[in-house]
Amino acid sequence: MLSKSVAEAPTQDNFVTEIAAALRLELVAHGVISFARFMEIALYCPEIGYYEQEQNRIGAAGDFYTSVNTGPLFGELLARQFLHWAETGPPLRLVEAGAHSGQLARDILSWLKTNHPHVFDQLEYSIVEPSPRRRLWQERTLELFAGRVHWSASITDLPARSLDGIIFSNELLDAFPVHRLGWKPGTGWFEWGVAWDNGKFVWRPLPCACHWAGVLESAGFRLPPELEAVLPEGFVLEVSPAAGQWWRESAAVLRRGRLMTIDYGYWVEEFLRPERAGGTLRAYSRHRHAGNVLDAPGTQDLTAHVNFTQLVRAGEAEGLHTDGLLAQSRFLTPLVEAKSREQALTAAEVRQFHTLTHPEHLGSSFRVLVQSRAAPPIRS
Repeated sequence: MLSKSVAEAPTQDNFVTEIAAALRLELVAHGVISFARFMEIALYCPEIGYYEQEQNRIGAAGDFYTSVNTGPLFGELLARQFLHWAETGPPLRLVEAGAHSGQLARDILSWLKTNHPHVFDQLEYSIVEPSPRRRLWQERTLELFAGRVHWSASITDLPARSLDGIIFSNELLDAFPVHRLGWKPGTGWFEWGVAWDNGKFVWRPLPCACHWAGVLESAGFRLPPELEAVLPEGFVLEVSPAAGQWWRESAAVLRRGRLMTIDYGYWVEEFLRPERAGGTLRAYSRHRHAGNVLDAPGTQDLTAHVNFTQLVRAGEAEGLHTDGLLAQSRFLTPLVEAKSREQALTAAEVRQFHTLTHPEHLGSSFRVLVQSRAAPPIRS
């Protein structure tokens, strides 16, 4: 990550200037940089990156919604699922990665404290947060649970095979930096980089002739020759080695339990459909698609669809079993049905559930991937 200090809280105009300046420094040194590096700086540059800014980026006043913004029902339903998974296990231990403002953690903890105090009293809740600034925001959100929540900077801070519990994330992996690859018949894959020309950031092929076969293979993109023969020139794929590495490292932490993510994404075969010839990389600002992902770095969200094939392969390489990949609507519906058998849903909860599960809202675009590791045998 780029290290940068800012003496005063910058204005919105300064954010553009500071991030653009940081990127220009990279380009002065290298000429052309990968889009993955551009995305890393734009989103995560300390203190001034998009996710480091203290404005409310999520919700009605921000640039995009998540399931958490619908209300506390989402956190309750996840808590119910976690309880079900932990029924025969040890005291519940949860590890959340990518906790954003801490709101989801607060919803989960609040519901457990009110409805299952015996579980809450033994609960261990950890948040993986590499940014000191975002950790401070989360600590403020979770001040009622001071002492109950613990933080670590990286999933690798947890020893291998040390966790009996659940590692989960909500809309985390779609913001991992991606490399943008283009197809050239007769030559193969090349990488699109970013350069500076005539006062703006522009796409340029990276000069190095890197061999992408191994990266694509690990991501699940083993294209048969007959497909390569008809693949149109300029077809774009985004690949995120960082996402696959993070998933594999998380899987390695589990001794027993589950690894779960909720995000929008596809199987490999879905990425290769003709309608996705331009890739899935998008920029969002004020709840709308921005026209150019290279414009105004630091002021718009950058995101690409998650490659679930890559994650499944990474988890299974660490010995996890793939329990399934479900649409969010299919994952949440049995949980809300169980809740409604206990008590009728309020009008507010009905609205929240509709937003979480309706195909025109969050129900079909978001998917839930769950992998697990059973308890190891007891040795005598």
